[in-house]
Amino acid sequence: MQRLLSLVLCLAAAGGSAFAQETTTATAWSAAAERPPAVDLREELQKVRVTVKDMYGRAETREIPVTIYRPADDAKHPLVVFNHGRATTDKRAMQGRSRPEQQARWLVKKGFVVMAPTRVGYADNFGDFDPEFSGNCNDRRMEAMHQAPVDQVLAAVELARTLPYVDASRWVVMGQSLGGQTTVATVAANPPGLVGGINFAGGSGGDPERNPGKPCSPHVVGQYWGKLATSAKAPMLWLYWENDLYWGTENPKDWSQAWTKGGGQVEFHQLSPVGKDGHAGFNQDMDHWAPLAEAFLARLGFTTSGLPQRPAASGFAAIDELEKIPFVSAANKEAQYKRFLQASKPRAFAISERGAWGWAGGDWAMGRAIGACERNGQRCRLYAVDDDVVWGAR
Repeated sequence: MQRLLSLVLCLAAAGGSAFAQETTTATAWSAAAERPPAVDLREELQKVRVTVKDMYGRAETREIPVTIYRPADDAKHPLVVFNHGRATTDKRAMQGRSRPEQQARWLVKKGFVVMAPTRVGYADNFGDFDPEFSGNCNDRRMEAMHQAPVDQVLAAVELARTLPYVDASRWVVMGQSLGGQTTVATVAANPPGLVGGINFAGGSGGDPERNPGKPCSPHVVGQYWGKLATSAKAPMLWLYWENDLYWGTENPKDWSQAWTKGGGQVEFHQLSPVGKDGHAGFNQDMDHWAPLAEAFLARLGFTTSGLPQRPAASGFAAIDELEKIPFVSAANKEAQYKRFLQASKPRAFAISERGAWGWAGGDWAMGRAIGACERNGQRCRLYAVDDDVVWGAR
């Protein structure tokens, strides 16, 4: 997957640091693992023991990390379990702990607790045991690579039931790439309390470099998913992109038809091409998929919006009047606000009354800017969007 083109910068009032948020390449996974916790999301790490089997019947008990993001209050909140993808073989050793901060910020704003388990075979558990291996490309055995991830999702839910701030009586499962396949398999398992699932570019067996758009035995995936669908109860939203170099254009449509024929409920969308590889649309195309996910979740009863709202132009200042920007230091106005002014649109700049700032250009610019500004625990508002100063607008 390619790197995200838009840049997000953040600074805390007491010095802070700048960073770029990226898509889930091996480099980005490592970078995510090294970031300090997101204070505004009350990010924490817990661990849970799981026992899983591989395709040969070998069983192992391992401890897996679960990244948790949650709202600021201590009330009970509904749960989302988010499942990460699987890097290609040559990059999987670099794949670190799952920390889907950007999307978690949207979900936490909607009122969810987000739990992101890092499955066996990744990060600290990489190397000697891979329950998601499915055999030769032309002779795939799908059972273990579906069941082992589901067992880990359910272990995360059991952990959630012990936490005082989680209401696990109504929960949603989500995931990207092989995590999307995990989402499909979890819905098929029909566990207690599950009310819906969102599959982002789900599947397995893709190789975007050597065989772009031509995954291993795609008909096997369709057949297996069709069988799984017979036990599925919860509705699903499936989101794919036309230029997905892992699955191509037609395979996701075939898988959706197989799921429906098997009795599963699915709302299928194939979005317009994004970037060089639409498989990264989960990270690169939030402006387009988030409204679809909002509508789906609203139908499940989760009606609080997590979408950033664009304030009207306020007339507080001209876009290039640096001296009018409140709270931000002169040095950061000169160094960072000028970088914002040089960025292509869409773009956004956010500030706090305690001196923090964040800016972003490209997809989900307003949400990224606010998130970058608030990451260290400060409350931020948009100062400028595109060519308009919006500070002071209500």
